[in-house]
Amino acid sequence: MNRTTGMDGQFRAKSAGVSRRAGTALLGALLGGVLLSGCQSAIEQTYEPSVSPSSNPQIVEEVQKDDPRAQVGAREHPRIVASYGGEYQDAKTERLVARIAGALTVVSENPSQSYRITILNSPAINAFALPGGYLYVTRGLLALADDASEVAAVLSHEMGHVTANHGIERQQREEAEVIASRVVSEVLSSDLAGKQALARGKLRLAAFSRNQELQADVIGVRMLGEAGYDPYAAARFLDSMAAYSRFSSVDPDSDQSLDFLSSHPSAPQRVDLARRHARAFGVEGEVGDRGRDYYLAGIDGLLYGDSPQEGYVRGQTFLHGKLGIRFDVPAGFQIDNKAQAVLATGPGEVAVRFDGVADTQKRSLTDYIASGWVTGLQPDTIHAITINGLEAATARASAERWDFDVTVIRIDTQIYRFLTAVPKGSPSLEPTADVLRASFRRMTPQEAAALKPLRIRVVTAKPGDTLATLSARMMGTDRKLDLFRLINAMQVTSTVKPGDKVKIISE
Repeated sequence: MNRTTGMDGQFRAKSAGVSRRAGTALLGALLGGVLLSGCQSAIEQTYEPSVSPSSNPQIVEEVQKDDPRAQVGAREHPRIVASYGGEYQDAKTERLVARIAGALTVVSENPSQSYRITILNSPAINAFALPGGYLYVTRGLLALADDASEVAAVLSHEMGHVTANHGIERQQREEAEVIASRVVSEVLSSDLAGKQALARGKLRLAAFSRNQELQADVIGVRMLGEAGYDPYAAARFLDSMAAYSRFSSVDPDSDQSLDFLSSHPSAPQRVDLARRHARAFGVEGEVGDRGRDYYLAGIDGLLYGDSPQEGYVRGQTFLHGKLGIRFDVPAGFQIDNKAQAVLATGPGEVAVRFDGVADTQKRSLTDYIASGWVTGLQPDTIHAITINGLEAATARASAERWDFDVTVIRIDTQIYRFLTAVPKGSPSLEPTADVLRASFRRMTPQEAAALKPLRIRVVTAKPGDTLATLSARMMGTDRKLDLFRLINAMQVTSTVKPGDKVKIISE
């Protein structure tokens, strides 16, 4: 969560929806964030050639200044960067990504296409492209990838979208949808079903079409093989992402349709397609370079998880050293620290949102709760309280299938807000809100000073090391062995031997 979200928008309880997956859709309503019209695909990165940089480089803005496609990317670029926590700037990692991208560009469908590749300062696992050669990869994806060929698989897929002009095709579909939406909104202006139809239309247009994704997969695998990378890397990384999605789910057996792979064809189908096309280059394990050693060297020290500007998640606790605050969520909850807000989901479709707004009017907190930003508020439930010596207020709201607890707390010139949502009549509302309220407090200076970001560290296995001894060094998770296997693409039967290089997460 940023230092201040600046959110003065309304919280509309009646707009909240739910999915089979532990409040995922409800979290979307609580977050109220912008749905990016990007490809949330499998792979992306950059590469630096072995030659020295030019003293007068051709920059993407100059090369593509007259290209209308590039103008689309240039217009959306600032919003993308802001939505994902800014650019991640680390010379070593940027050189690594540039090296991979450079090798792919030579064998791309359009070698004259120039690219602007941005590493986003986000722990999310994501990659996408905008028209005109704007490519994006998150540091979270770089942390999950096991070698250079897997990042090359992501980048080649996104380059495939660019060279096939998929972004322009999508824009044309969006323009047609705008015309259709005007008709629907005029005819069904007060019809909830009409509005829901429009929302579904926007969700469909937010992703590339199924055929476009499969086409980009085919292009990407061809580029991998022709660039000399392991052509089976795309299939491997699709498997890794699916495994990470299961790991990250509150309920591993619940519906996975809303995870980061949801905008693409089913993972098994894509994996099968990628492997079939990779066979054109040879037998798996016997062809292509994985580039693991130089990849691990390039991401050693990579920031992992939350950045200091967003605060940290440590198990069931959220801590923000710069703001000097902390709170806990109940056992069994998963915290998702986004730029706009901190979200948490728990069993029984319980969802929590935490954010902060500037306190400019200095009115009482009971008046603030009643000021109109909460729809469905029950005025007779508004009460002033004290939380660990801090001025606070609480209230209830209710709408359709949901009950809500609203708690606000003032510290200096900030108002912090907890919104807890449960299915109507659920007994979980009060116990969940009680944990949040009881645990919210200022951090001591010593606590704030002790907070350090987590990073990817590359270590070499020594004699006697096992998966158990190496994973025991992991920090920031209570599922150390599971996460260790994930970030190192290891199976349950995998072993390590002296001299093997592996990733761990530590300070």
